Amino acid sequence: MQDALSQTFAALADPTRRAILARLSEGEASVSDLAAPFLGSMSLPAVTKHLKVLEKAGLISKSRNAQWRPCKLEGEALRDASSWMEQYRVFWEESLDRLDAYLKTVTAKKAASKKRPSSRSRKNVRITK
Repeated sequence: MQDALSQTFAALADPTRRAILARLSEGEASVSDLAAPFLGSMSLPAVTKHLKVLEKAGLISKSRNAQWRPCKLEGEALRDASSWMEQYRVFWEESLDRLDAYLKTVTAKKAASKKRPSSRSRKNVRITK
């Protein structure tokens, strides 16, 4: 059994499922409405399988209203994934800030060394009488 975070990332790994989530971010939709953009490239049962993966991961929920079975986006699983990623965003930002500071010192040292002539760059001039 996978943990909830693994299920969330596995569900988000597929572009079809991400497209479904993007559509649901606009509001509730029926299964047939969600399937419509994909029916040229996949069957309704295939779209239904994608919906089951999203539902199992806690990213969507389905309800029943007479004949209409609306799906809606559930934010908690996305919030958990975002929180998990946030700690790594902070780590990488701090690492990149340190790299930026280091590169600035290296660049400044290089620029300073170009301004003053080194002993190697002076030409030996012979003075003859």
